[in-house]
Amino acid sequence: MEEILRLFPDKMKQPIEKKINDRWQFLQEIRFRLHQPIELIFNQNTEWVEMVRPDRKDSVFVINQLSEYSLYRMEDELRDGYITIEGGHRVGLAGKVNTINGSVKAVQYITFLNIRIAKEQIGAAVPIIPYIYTNQYCNTLFAGAPQTGKTTLIRDAARVIASGWASIGAKKVGIIDERSEIAASRKGVPQHDLGLRSDVMDACPKSEGMMMMIRSMSPDVLVVDEIGSSEDVRSLLEAINAGVTVICTIHGDSLDELKKRPSLEPLFSHKVFQRIIILKRDKKPGQIQKIYDQNERNILGESGCRRDEMDWSTSFHSNINLGRL
Repeated sequence: MEEILRLFPDKMKQPIEKKINDRWQFLQEIRFRLHQPIELIFNQNTEWVEMVRPDRKDSVFVINQLSEYSLYRMEDELRDGYITIEGGHRVGLAGKVNTINGSVKAVQYITFLNIRIAKEQIGAAVPIIPYIYTNQYCNTLFAGAPQTGKTTLIRDAARVIASGWASIGAKKVGIIDERSEIAASRKGVPQHDLGLRSDVMDACPKSEGMMMMIRSMSPDVLVVDEIGSSEDVRSLLEAINAGVTVICTIHGDSLDELKKRPSLEPLFSHKVFQRIIILKRDKKPGQIQKIYDQNERNILGESGCRRDEMDWSTSFHSNINLGRL
């Protein structure tokens, strides 16, 4: 986790590393607040590094590390309120906001930071794959609150689809990684395992990236994180009309909540998604609450594959055989 520890001044690194010890795999967030102890949020509990209370000088140091001493190069990120660093870790920013004509220009005097730890979990999506494959891959929407494991699941789903599983051959997967969280690309090279046949459009706006990927790389499946705007929806519809399967994520706790959003109305009125997977608010990310088909029927506990089709190692339900890659 050197890419995270390097953000902090030397006087803070050792106490933070000592407190975390060998528990990096359970760490979800590191929260930095001016004049307050560093907060460490693990899967099961929250702890504090009491001896570390950052001052203004420490805040400046962290921002310089994030921006590589050039706030200008972070202009778009400052407007959005977050920065993605090497390894796919996402750093949320808060403080004094500058506005122009009522719109956010940038976050100034950054005094609060939230470092969300990106975790590559090979095999996380394996139990879900039979639900989203019925002779071909289904247009699939993963929905959940922040930190429910949406990005982790679509990253691993991309890996499985692009590598093949059981008797299903590998497909060409195009990943539109606007926030650099799925692939964690460094100078265009993914740092995470995305399978044999994945191509990545890194740091590209979703709506433009989807069309670029279709024209340039002819994917069978498009993977997109955090849709929501009307532009995203129009591009999704264009991609699907072009014969491409789409797998994407969105913030939302329930199907009813999603259906109330005006921008998403075309997707639901046309029954675009053949699978809608709702994730639980749980201390352990990646837990499935419901899986809906295009008719909004909960099919969790059923499977699109034959009972004896695969030798799977883990399952949501004992009557479904799920297999190993």
